Amino acid sequence: MDIELARTFLAIVEAGSFVRAAERLNLTQTTVSARVRSLEDQLRRPVFIRNKAGVALTAAGEQFLRFAPTLVQVWERARHQVAVPAGRRAVLAMGGELTLWNPLLLNWMVWMRRNDPDLALQTQVGLSDGLLRQVADGVLDLAVVYSPRQWPGLQVEMLMEETLVLVTTDPSTEGVLGPDYVYVDWGADFAAHHGLNFPQFSNPGLSIGLGPLGLDYIVQVGGTGYFRKRVAQPYLASGRLHLVPHAPEFQLPAYAVYPENAGNDDLEAALAGLRAVAQAEEPQPGTGPTPAEAPTASLDHNAGVPVPAE
Repeated sequence: MDIELARTFLAIVEAGSFVRAAERLNLTQTTVSARVRSLEDQLRRPVFIRNKAGVALTAAGEQFLRFAPTLVQVWERARHQVAVPAGRRAVLAMGGELTLWNPLLLNWMVWMRRNDPDLALQTQVGLSDGLLRQVADGVLDLAVVYSPRQWPGLQVEMLMEETLVLVTTDPSTEGVLGPDYVYVDWGADFAAHHGLNFPQFSNPGLSIGLGPLGLDYIVQVGGTGYFRKRVAQPYLASGRLHLVPHAPEFQLPAYAVYPENAGNDDLEAALAGLRAVAQAEEPQPGTGPTPAEAPTASLDHNAGVPVPAE
């Protein structure tokens, strides 16, 4: 089978329509339709039901969906293994969200160098959806992201929880409503928490999609914003930043995402390294504010509903 047929099938399932799949694949709708016809000819069964709302899977399509991710992943793994550098036994490709590279994934690369030096590493950074798509396609063996959405054929494992705290350069600041508040986009979960705890909050004067950029900005020009406590800690210790009293804290979980039933030693070694460095980064008991000083919020990830902490 032409592996592009399986890729196109998965893109349609993800997008929900031929038109959106064609846009994502940068193909014409005619090409996408032709690939589906070729796939259905080879399977001798229709895989999609077309309707005004988009597409739905037939029974045969549901069955093929069980195997399509594996087809793509096996092909990409074969490509990687053929390209193994001299002196290395295999190649492992890892991706991570921009904010997670420092220090989690940097520490992971150091761990892998020390514990599994015969394994060649390919690493990249990107946005969550793009990284998940590459894991599903087999381009990446695993990725580390915040708040991954469900994806066929992928396993999700929580590695660690970081704490987002409200910090400011002005000790007199009382909350998020000041003109110098910088809204950092930490994802959909954070947005839900933020809206629940600050319902009076309106559009920010400045919104930033990358945490380190936002932190550098307020350190240089002043302001207030939510940032990872571990990263802000040196500025808090030096007095350049201050915790906003009684402001809620939010938990930001990081997850490893990898193919279901991957079952190979190299992936297990990579996961062992991620678990080790994630555990080393967990905050020590008794080092943070008490619940009375900083109320926290958690998220029911199954229901997708913010749940205030007790």
